[in-house]
Amino acid sequence: MGNICRSPSAEGFLRAGLERAGVTDRVRADSAGTHGYHLGQPPDSRAIRTAAEFGVDISGLRARRVQASDLRNFDLVIAMDQANLRALEQIGRGLDGDSPRAELGLMMDYSSRFRDLREVPDPYYGGLADFRYMCELLEDATGGLLDSLSRRLTGDQETRVR
Repeated sequence: MGNICRSPSAEGFLRAGLERAGVTDRVRADSAGTHGYHLGQPPDSRAIRTAAEFGVDISGLRARRVQASDLRNFDLVIAMDQANLRALEQIGRGLDGDSPRAELGLMMDYSSRFRDLREVPDPYYGGLADFRYMCELLEDATGGLLDSLSRRLTGDQETRVR
């Protein structure tokens, strides 16, 4: 929503995985929120601290709001929950018919350990335990996303994920 907890953490986990896989030159990852609450601000300090506990640095990221152009410029756009997925679908309805559209999905669709969950809960109003839980979910789901991306990569095609 505000691009200061879940999405930048997911971006950080994905970037770390892409780095380990040696495919940072083939996949572009970015994060954005569906609301403009915290534009230009760094991630929540609790998200930064907790991601660092998992070996992921998100301190340099800054919040921005998703734009319609993101749905044209990225191949895959992943939402953390149903409300944000609906917001992305609404943005996509505003695109003209000739504009390519990103495939939309939910982050937890890529999870292997937490198959019963559909959403990554927003930890913003919670404590550090909620941020740790978020990172556990994202670590698992980004692993599945990386597996999916590795199957998609062919030739010199670049895959861009928001």
